Amino acid sequence: MDHFAYRSRSLYCENIPVAQLAERYGTPLYIYSKATILHHLHQIQDAFKEVEPLICYSVKTNGNVALCKLMAEHGSGFDVTSGGELHRALLAGGKGEKIVFAGVGKTDVEFRFALDNNVSLFNVESEQELHALGNVAKAMGKVASVALRVNPDLPPKTHAKTDTSVKGVKFGLDIETVFDVAKGILGNPGVKVVGLHMHLGSPILSAEPYRLGVAKALNLITKLREQGHPINVMNMGGGFGIHYRKQEAQPAKAFAEVIVPAVKQANCKLVLEPGRFIVGNAGLLLSRVIYTKESGGKHFVIQDAAMNDLIRPTLYDSFHRVWPAQPSAEFPNLPEDYEEDVPGGLKVDVVGPVCESGDFLAKGRSLPPMKRGDLVATFSAGAYGMSMSSNYNSRVRAAEVLVDGETSKLIRRRETYQDLVGPELEAMALPN
Repeated sequence: MDHFAYRSRSLYCENIPVAQLAERYGTPLYIYSKATILHHLHQIQDAFKEVEPLICYSVKTNGNVALCKLMAEHGSGFDVTSGGELHRALLAGGKGEKIVFAGVGKTDVEFRFALDNNVSLFNVESEQELHALGNVAKAMGKVASVALRVNPDLPPKTHAKTDTSVKGVKFGLDIETVFDVAKGILGNPGVKVVGLHMHLGSPILSAEPYRLGVAKALNLITKLREQGHPINVMNMGGGFGIHYRKQEAQPAKAFAEVIVPAVKQANCKLVLEPGRFIVGNAGLLLSRVIYTKESGGKHFVIQDAAMNDLIRPTLYDSFHRVWPAQPSAEFPNLPEDYEEDVPGGLKVDVVGPVCESGDFLAKGRSLPPMKRGDLVATFSAGAYGMSMSSNYNSRVRAAEVLVDGETSKLIRRRETYQDLVGPELEAMALPN
């Protein structure tokens, strides 16, 4: 569910027309719905409440401090993958006891930062990392609580670049070697293995991979306990899918029906690391048409959002619904199927100003004829949109705005040309 809807031929976010937001804040513009964010967070909290889970919002999905603050205010912890993400979580009011530190390449500096802030759990992904963390913690007079991330070697479930539990990826410990690694850390004064971590990739549209995953997790937990490790945490990561095309995703309760019984059987504390499920459909990217053109029999809509604003289509071949924010009366407010031809529509590539042929938001999409100045909405852009944006072609990053009913608040201003060059000019001014 989301709170974006058309009224009188105009797209609204909650109770504000997005055209009004474009006039006030400019384009390209990321627009988020507070009601949608909280609805999805509460949906997960309610689905899993039977086992009182620790829900850790995945900061990498969208790390805006205002959105993270909203998460903390409504009971969420945080899943962080870098020192920078940990900094964001702490700024937003996150507490160490509700923060999990993930990632395959944590540095000693990041270990110390996390330990200083009493992070509750480190998801450890290699034998060397396990011992490096132990050395740092011992030197600080601390004991780091660890969940071993295991690669369960499940069949492919999603795009190859986001599938993290097949053989040959950089993530986790091989299921065949995890016991040797765990045995080698027994008695280490700097680390205590208290959990098992299993993140299956993202986005996953079916509960079946989790059914396969928890079955393997239960077996691993039993054997790790037999080895002498006090396992009391089962971390099943995130990855729950969302509606990108139609209504293809499952509700949170479908995943809970698979995961909760296993957690109870294991007698463990459940940790989840959702991100996309919470913010993905809570945000859209609003842009404005600059030009239209025809070349080689193809039609192009050139608008002011580019691959530096939303890289998912060119990076992952990801599909995002695209539609005018103010469609003319002869067209539907929204089509029933964004992949089918729209009567009276024109098949176009929706592209941006960046100097790459890969700079597109949609290809071969049937849309109402568009003209210079029209507003374009790219939906399901709340996750991995702004967080993966860049300054390629020296383009300034977009502004972000949070809508709450009839009010809007700027939560990140649009960058300026000075922002682009400031660190370089500061460096040039330093003495040799």
